[in-house]
Amino acid sequence: MVNAHIHTPYSFSAFGSIPEALDKAAAEGVRIVGINDFYSTEGFREWHDGCAERALYPLYGIELIALDPGMQASGRRVNDPGNPGRIYLSGKGLAYPPKPNKEVAVELARLRREANAQIARMCEKLNGYLRSEGLGVQLDYEQIKSSLTCGLVRERHLAKALRMALYPDADNPAALENDLRSRLLKAGGPAFVPEEPTAFLPVKGVQDIIEAAGGLVTYPFLGDNAKGGFTDFEEDLQKAADQLRALGIRSAEFITTRNSTAVLEQYSAYLEDEGFTVSFGSEHNTPAMEPLLLRTRDSDALSDKLQAVNYRGACAIAAHQAGLRLPREAMLEEGDKLIQKVLSA
Repeated sequence: MVNAHIHTPYSFSAFGSIPEALDKAAAEGVRIVGINDFYSTEGFREWHDGCAERALYPLYGIELIALDPGMQASGRRVNDPGNPGRIYLSGKGLAYPPKPNKEVAVELARLRREANAQIARMCEKLNGYLRSEGLGVQLDYEQIKSSLTCGLVRERHLAKALRMALYPDADNPAALENDLRSRLLKAGGPAFVPEEPTAFLPVKGVQDIIEAAGGLVTYPFLGDNAKGGFTDFEEDLQKAADQLRALGIRSAEFITTRNSTAVLEQYSAYLEDEGFTVSFGSEHNTPAMEPLLLRTRDSDALSDKLQAVNYRGACAIAAHQAGLRLPREAMLEEGDKLIQKVLSA
């Protein structure tokens, strides 16, 4: 079984540590696992070593956010339904050990600083709101950073810290943290602080970082929402595939719990036929602890068809991160050999 998109505490994660994530993967029979943190490759060594200890096959990824000003101005939604023009992109199959590249390291460090600065401003604004409401609680940004994170602070860390301060014994802490985040920290909330434009790169800038790190630029499809709707960019699959190809993007991924089985099968089959590498993951970047064994919105397990798609994607990614650049079928064969060598040991 494959899960190619898992966040760790190096961004935000349901898991308290990488060993916890990998222990859960091993227990569930998920033996091909992909780390995929925001703006960071810092967890790669721990991921590599932990996978080796458990006879799991590691995949190495990263996630970044781009901004297309034209799409933003026109209100066109891509794969962030609440923010027109904002585009999430993953890098799959990054080189390990990481390629030494000073420019990439400097740019990733800058993006992490920008992200942290926004959350620091949000924390300050949240404290002002808490004072105005007469609540005897104030959050310490530096303490949150040192005690709850591995250096990158996200909105969810603020929500977690606030929940711990106000409701330390909550029956359902994950749901409460999500509610606090939605009410207080998202757009329209009293502690919301928008990102500075410098917090985003253009699509080409994100592509350059991923490719310099040896990765496959990958578009994360949102797919169908609970009402069966799609974003402006994704509702015409053929047009979306054509536009991605025009950008030089030939890899796609899905977070399977977002989507129906029917849409996942339709979209993944079409994209594979169009020459895309397709992979699936769970994210685990919310407080809720869910299975690592993948499922869809309407099923407790992936269909055989979807499992086959995901394994082919893992093979292609494994071959790519090993430095191979071969025709598609050869990449799948070589990736399969690499994976089976580890899993059968």
